Amino acid sequence: MTTRILIADDQKDIRSGFRLILDSQPDMTVVGEAADGESAVALARELRPDVVLADIRMPRLDGLEVTRLLSPQTRVVVVTTFDLDEYVHTALRNGACGFLLKRSGPALLIEGVRAAMAGDTLISPQITVRLLSRLTQEGPVAPPAAHPLTEREVEIVQRVARGLTNAEIGAELFISAGTAKTHIANVQAKLGARNRVGIAAWAWEHGIAKAEEDTHQEPSGLRGSSCFT
Repeated sequence: MTTRILIADDQKDIRSGFRLILDSQPDMTVVGEAADGESAVALARELRPDVVLADIRMPRLDGLEVTRLLSPQTRVVVVTTFDLDEYVHTALRNGACGFLLKRSGPALLIEGVRAAMAGDTLISPQITVRLLSRLTQEGPVAPPAAHPLTEREVEIVQRVARGLTNAEIGAELFISAGTAKTHIANVQAKLGARNRVGIAAWAWEHGIAKAEEDTHQEPSGLRGSSCFT
């Protein structure tokens, strides 16, 4: 099935860039564009897209209000320049199926749409890692108890906690992206984690990840919790 997408952003060049990226995918098509929030809501109700990509700062209605008005009937992924925690919390509370930073690149944009269609929430890792790192600040770190992971899997987990993609993990550890993906699947099974965020949370809670590790990377994607319950 083809995923039908509506792009809402007040900058024409952003809309055009997103359209080029998404229309290049064989399973995606952009069915409409809106330059302001009110038009986005009206077009979404008329065209009934599968996913709406909404900027936060738009005329007439901002992306947070657009999300509130369209969710949960329509999957909305917020794509913005601004990563303020207040925006993240409000967007997710209003039912957003993702919160992506525009600087994260085309691959994450595509993955964000696919995650929304799968019922997941994708959050840019710069934000996810920051939120997860606060686990070490809000209470004592659990002692590093015995765990079932191999030394290589621990190395993988540390990099997942930093928000690295499979390709980035592979480059650091001199393995292929496919091998990194296999390791991550094994780690998920051993830890009973639902996704990469679950792995990252385990790493922070058990002192496997270190707060300073997230300051040197610009990673590309972490998948979050379920969008629709």
